[in-house]
Amino acid sequence: MDVAAAVTALLSPNAGRDPFPAYEALRAHGPVVAYGGGFFVTGYAAADRILRDPGMSVYDAKLLDASWADWRQNKGVALFVDSMLRQNPPNHTRMRRLASGVFTARRVSALREVIVAQVDEVLDNMALGGRADIIADLAYPLPIAVICALLGVPAEDRGQFRRLAEALTAVLEVRFTEEQAVSAHSAAKELEDYFSSLIALRRAEPEDDLVTALAAAHDAGGDKLTAEELMGNLALLLVAGFETTTNLIGNGLHLLLQHPHLQDRLVADPELAPAFVEEILRYDSPVQLTERFATADTEIDGVRVPAGSELILLLGAANRDPGRFADPGAFDPDRPGNTPLSFGAGAHYCLGAPLARLEAQVALPALLRRFPGLTEAAQPVRRDRLTLRGWATLPVWFGSVD
Repeated sequence: MDVAAAVTALLSPNAGRDPFPAYEALRAHGPVVAYGGGFFVTGYAAADRILRDPGMSVYDAKLLDASWADWRQNKGVALFVDSMLRQNPPNHTRMRRLASGVFTARRVSALREVIVAQVDEVLDNMALGGRADIIADLAYPLPIAVICALLGVPAEDRGQFRRLAEALTAVLEVRFTEEQAVSAHSAAKELEDYFSSLIALRRAEPEDDLVTALAAAHDAGGDKLTAEELMGNLALLLVAGFETTTNLIGNGLHLLLQHPHLQDRLVADPELAPAFVEEILRYDSPVQLTERFATADTEIDGVRVPAGSELILLLGAANRDPGRFADPGAFDPDRPGNTPLSFGAGAHYCLGAPLARLEAQVALPALLRRFPGLTEAAQPVRRDRLTLRGWATLPVWFGSVD
């Protein structure tokens, strides 16, 4: 596969099913490959440097204006642009500081009991039948329940968010159809209406949650948080709070089903869970790519990158760079020095990464301990997504129930 064929494969609708041959085809031409006016990055060191480089910018409103004149007409796109995901300093710094003030290590740590209780409840429900779909029955409901608890979303409202997130996150892909754009616009409007009502409720009845805190930051006036930024960041925290975790749990269980001896190790010693989760993140990252733009002429691994150039950072490829990881195609939870780029690096490092890790570390051992005879009940189905790579379905049946 040459460079053109590899790029074509990665831009195809089903790229997420198996992007790794295309990654390796690009890697054969170097860690940074110029093609079609942009640059594709497969090298770990190069990707890590770019993510941490303040001379690189994210795809913000100014860049969108230059390439897509009417992007503001799509609320799905605009909602993310108004969030910290699509902001550069100083706006990103300001928004990040506000969210970080509530999304603290103490608060995340305190959620362990909530996560354990939610996992037990989900597994109790699964045990009532002889088979389940891990995605629908565990990988979605668990992180939705946890992020809703953090945000302050009532439990009875959770059911709508999988549908809305599925539609909304399509605009985060490298390519999306007109039909997907229309669906994202509709989902964003529905989510805005929901949060408008919840914000009004939290203003009248404040709670110790993110909706209350961010609404108060907006109400304080000054340069703290605009109305559009309030809505954009609430949507981002909700969607990002469970989409990546859903993929992490689903990808992780699928890998463990292929390695029964590793299931036994994890059940016997749950303290191994952090190492297992890091290797899942490296081997099959729930986020496979992101992008940056060079704000000045630069050189990366000997490749000249002119100002204004787009760099596609293939995180899934960087996590399998043989220059960084020995035998990268092997799934090895004992791997030393395992620091995947799955949650990014630098100023835009994922705010919810510790929470996602904690949920997977609790859920996977608990699932395998409760159902020691777990096996696939039917062929799982991959989502047709590359940026957010995961399973649409993962059917299993229980050989026994403890």
